[in-house]
Amino acid sequence: MPQTSAITAGARIGHVHLKVSDLDRALAFYHGVLGFDITARLGDQAAFLSAGGYHHHIGLNTWESRGGKPPAAGTTGLYHTAILYPTRAHLADALRRLIAAKISLEGVADHGVSEALYLRDPDQNGVELYWDRPRELWPRTESGELQMYTRPLNLESLLSEPEV
Repeated sequence: MPQTSAITAGARIGHVHLKVSDLDRALAFYHGVLGFDITARLGDQAAFLSAGGYHHHIGLNTWESRGGKPPAAGTTGLYHTAILYPTRAHLADALRRLIAAKISLEGVADHGVSEALYLRDPDQNGVELYWDRPRELWPRTESGELQMYTRPLNLESLLSEPEV
């Protein structure tokens, strides 16, 4: 594959659009548990959700998937949607919401650059909830290269963060 120039540093991922089997069930998770605002709804076919007034960060639809089943293990597709929280306290708030809703975690991790919670939405799509440490605290090698890792995340420490 030929080398191309780097993408502009201003590029970012704007939203994710998920196929779901039951729109109300998906909304109960993304709106009811995680707290995203519903910005638009198209009956029982689609909904758009946002944090902070953006037109949408998450789109949900049943156009090709109403009543469908999750992809079988061993198939390709989306690994997870990652939702970035602005602070550790906000990530702790998300964990409290999950606990209150009795939603199980698949994993937790301290990656050095971030702390993350991993779970599944009602349609078994992977979801990562995380916050980034300030860049000046990111672990680096002696030569200055980024040195990410995966270590256990102390949930008790996370839950000790003040409520937002």
